[in-house]
Amino acid sequence: MNLKITVLGSGTSSGVPTIGCSCAVCLSTDPRDKRLRPSILISFPDGNIVRNIVVDTTPDFRAQILRARTARLDAIVYTHWHADHILGLDDVRPFNYHQQTRIPIYASRPAFAVIERVFAYVFDDRKRKTSVPQLDVHLIDGAPFDVLGLQFEPIPLTHGKDTIFGFRFGNVAYLTDHSEIPESSLARLEGLDVLFLDALRHRPHPTHSTVAHSIETALRLQPKRTYFTHMCHDVSHASTEATFPPGIFLAYDGLEIEVPGL
Repeated sequence: MNLKITVLGSGTSSGVPTIGCSCAVCLSTDPRDKRLRPSILISFPDGNIVRNIVVDTTPDFRAQILRARTARLDAIVYTHWHADHILGLDDVRPFNYHQQTRIPIYASRPAFAVIERVFAYVFDDRKRKTSVPQLDVHLIDGAPFDVLGLQFEPIPLTHGKDTIFGFRFGNVAYLTDHSEIPESSLARLEGLDVLFLDALRHRPHPTHSTVAHSIETALRLQPKRTYFTHMCHDVSHASTEATFPPGIFLAYDGLEIEVPGL
């Protein structure tokens, strides 16, 4: 089957423009410099239906889904538990209503522990007169797991002091929020058509990769195409991408990538 990947957000936790900032990127008129929080939408045909899987529900989830004109959601996969990756979860309620189905979510035990605490009203047993997200929880570990016929392979990543997951599905890998990729994980990233890498900024950061470091990673792994994501306002789209080797690009909100023959 063919996959379509839509970049719902390519920004860091503060988004771009950043509140209160008047730097050149925050004031840029280039739409590629307007970055919501990081997430992707994976779409693929299943008979007469197009299935949609979201990786992370950011605080911008509602705006992202409306912009992508997505009327159906079949599953959510979580990379980790930070606010910029989970806080849009309540906005899945319209999908429950229109589809008349529960939505499966896939998360590691540490990620779900935070989701359950932040959204306690979703998971307790109290009866309410108002709606809450209707979810089926699937806990994941390092083993591959199936989502609607699409197999996800968790890729452990170092995110500061934490270990979180990126994911490989087919010949695509989505690796956001990492300061390092362990050697054992790099070995599982060969033969990719599309690779997404964290590239927060040019200056070092304790929990994220730099642009230069991610270029080194891309050159080592040699995917057909590499897209950088989770970028802050230090990264100008046009001037930064102009310096890249062939096959390496900056992602941007609304970017659609076709991956044939999965």
